[in-house]
Amino acid sequence: MIVEFASIVFLLLLLGFFAGSETALTVASKPLMHHLEKEGDHRAALFNRLLDRKERLLGSILLGNTLVHIFASAMATSVAITLFGDAGVVYATGVMTVVVLVFCEILPKTFAIHHANAAALFIAPMMRVFVGIAGPTIHAIHLFVDALLRVFGARAARETDIEAAMMELRGAIEVHASEVEVEEERKMLRSILDLDNVEVSDVMTHRKGAATIDADLAPADIVDQILKSPYTRMPLWRDNPDNIIGVVHAKDILRAVRALDGEVEKLDVAELASAPWFIPDSTTLLEQLTAFRKRREHFALVVDEYGTLMGIVTLEDILEEIVGDISDEHDIAVAGVRPQTNGSFVVDGTVTIRDLNRQFEWRLPDEEAATIAGLLLHESRQIPNVGQVFRFFGFRFEVLRRHRNQITSVRITPPESAPVAEED
Repeated sequence: MIVEFASIVFLLLLLGFFAGSETALTVASKPLMHHLEKEGDHRAALFNRLLDRKERLLGSILLGNTLVHIFASAMATSVAITLFGDAGVVYATGVMTVVVLVFCEILPKTFAIHHANAAALFIAPMMRVFVGIAGPTIHAIHLFVDALLRVFGARAARETDIEAAMMELRGAIEVHASEVEVEEERKMLRSILDLDNVEVSDVMTHRKGAATIDADLAPADIVDQILKSPYTRMPLWRDNPDNIIGVVHAKDILRAVRALDGEVEKLDVAELASAPWFIPDSTTLLEQLTAFRKRREHFALVVDEYGTLMGIVTLEDILEEIVGDISDEHDIAVAGVRPQTNGSFVVDGTVTIRDLNRQFEWRLPDEEAATIAGLLLHESRQIPNVGQVFRFFGFRFEVLRRHRNQITSVRITPPESAPVAEED
C-alpha cells in the first residue's frame, strides 16, 4: 500500500509539473528569451526552439497531463476501493478533485504566472526531452486531426496572420498603460506602429504657416529673411507662391556670401537652390521615412491630387510623431493648448487631433479631419458662431474665437470633467 501511495504522490507532482509548465511556457516573455539567447543563454535557446513548434509543445504537455491525470485517478480509486469498498469510488473522487484542483492546477499555475520567466528557463531543458519522446505520437495525432478537419471542410491555419501579430504587439504595449514609469516609452512604441496608418498631410506644416522666400527679392533681403528664420531650409518661389522653383539651404547661402567676400548683391539665390522634391499628400509616414533615408534628404513639399502645394514635411516632423515635440534654441514657441482650472482646455483651432490624443490619452477620431477646427466643422456640418456649444464623442466643444470662416480657438471639456449642461 505504501508503494501505491508513493506512486499517487509522484503522479500528482508530475501533474503539477505539466500544469505549471504549460502556464510558464506560454506566459514567459518572448522578447526577453530572444535577448537572453543572443546573450548566450542555452536554456533560453531551448525555450525559443520549443516555441518554434508550439503545437507540438502544447500537444506533448496535454498528452502527458492527460495520461498522468487518468493514471493517478485510476490508482487512487483502486486504493480507495481496497480500503473502503464500493464507497471508495466516492471518497477517491472527492479527495482527488480537491487535491488536483488546489495542488496540481491552481498552485503550480499561480506560481508559474508570477515567476514565468524563471520557471520557463528551469523547465525548458526537461520539457525539451519530453517533447522529443512524445513528438512522434503528437505528430501522428495532428495528422489524424487534420484529416478530420478536412472531412468537415475546415483546415488548420499554419501561417501567422500579420494583422493578428500586429494586434498582439499593440496589446502587449497597452498592457502597461497603467504603469507611469513606462508611459513615454509606451507612447513612442504606439506611434511607431501607427506610422503606416498616418499620412504626411496629418503632420505637415500647412502652407499658411510655412516660411517661403520670393526669388525676385533683392539678394540682401533674401539673406535677411534666411537669417531671421528659425529654419535651415526654405522653399524658393517665383511669380506665384505655388510655383516653387527650389529649396535654399542656409549653409549654402553663407558659403556663397563668404566666397563673394560679403558682396551680397552679386548673390544668385536661385542658382544655389536645390531641386524641389514633391510628394503626394497621401504618402504614409513610414513610406516617407524610408524615402528620406534613401534620398538622404530631410525636406519635402506636399501636394494634393491636383498638384497644388499643401505644405511642407520634414524628417523632424516624423521624428516628433514618434518621440513628441523636439524643441531647440531656434524654435518658435507656439502655445496651442492651455489647461484651465476647471479641467477644460483652451485649444487653438490648428492643433492636430493626433497631438491631443497622444498627450491626453483621448480617443477623438482623426480619420475625417486633422485639426480640432476641422473636426468641429465636420461633425457640426456648419461653420459655428462664437459661443456655440457642441457635444461629440463625450466631449464638450465651445467655440471661443473665429476669424472669418476659420475657427481659431475652442474650449474642450473632456468627459470626466464635463459639467452637466443642456445640449446645443
